Amino acid sequence: MPEPTGDPNKVNPDDLTTLTGTCLCGSIRVTINDPDLFTRRRGHLCHCANCRKVAGSYVAANLLIENDKVEIEDKNGTLKEFKDTETISGTPLGRWFCSTCGNPIKSVVPAYGDKVVLKMGIFPRIPAPEFETFGSHRHPWQGLHENMEQYKLKAGGEKIEIPVARPNEQSVEDFPHNL
Repeated sequence: MPEPTGDPNKVNPDDLTTLTGTCLCGSIRVTINDPDLFTRRRGHLCHCANCRKVAGSYVAANLLIENDKVEIEDKNGTLKEFKDTETISGTPLGRWFCSTCGNPIKSVVPAYGDKVVLKMGIFPRIPAPEFETFGSHRHPWQGLHENMEQYKLKAGGEKIEIPVARPNEQSVEDFPHNL
């Protein structure tokens, strides 16, 4: 049996000045050039339906970062765009993916100007997220992340106050997921 890959614990963030990841088939390589990437919490977890669908999971790990800190190599010409018109803002955005393996790569949101939203699942290690969006769309069985801002919907909007859990007094079902 081949050795498993992708163990984030085998990547020391102190040794990283760049971070490189690839799509599943290897056609697309994304490199982040940011020596401060692991010096503080970065990125966010999104629970909106569109991000969950793109991630193929119950949550998407995203990083909003300046375009000039990102290099994308598309050696086989497989990077394709899907125009997502079903957004909460009503403004279409570009969701980019590998047309061979289907791996999500990035989202381009017009309102973010010179920044891009990278899909962090392609990287061997990611920084601890700083906040969660669409927290009101969490599943009741999901665990809570400490030291993270929780927004009901969009970042910078209404926050969700997370009750402080005391042993044997609170379960994940008590989380205000249906606000």
